[in-house]
Amino acid sequence: MIKFTILLARRQDMSHEEFVAYHKNNHAPLFFSLPEVQQHIREYVQCHNIPFTMPGLPPIIYDGITELWFDDADKIGNVFGAQSYMELIRPDEEKFLDLHGCSFLITTEHQVI
Repeated sequence: MIKFTILLARRQDMSHEEFVAYHKNNHAPLFFSLPEVQQHIREYVQCHNIPFTMPGLPPIIYDGITELWFDDADKIGNVFGAQSYMELIRPDEEKFLDLHGCSFLITTEHQVI
């Protein structure tokens, strides 16, 4: 399995609480409504940061992450390159994300414990 992790940065005109509410209640159902998502994504998890600081570490710069699991890397393009994604989801992302502040990783997992 391939994991696509998106590091999410909210728009600066939104509070963290507004970002979390929109991500969970608006964006997730819209994203899951796409046939490409239902066909190719095996697991979809949202994680949102909590107010916590760690001594000696820099402040948290992301508001959350989205984790998506695919059978293979080609399926990522089937979702994010789909016309329905570009027409419905990308405009929705612009409502709550700072797209230029986000980042991503495409990985395989190696479980240690």
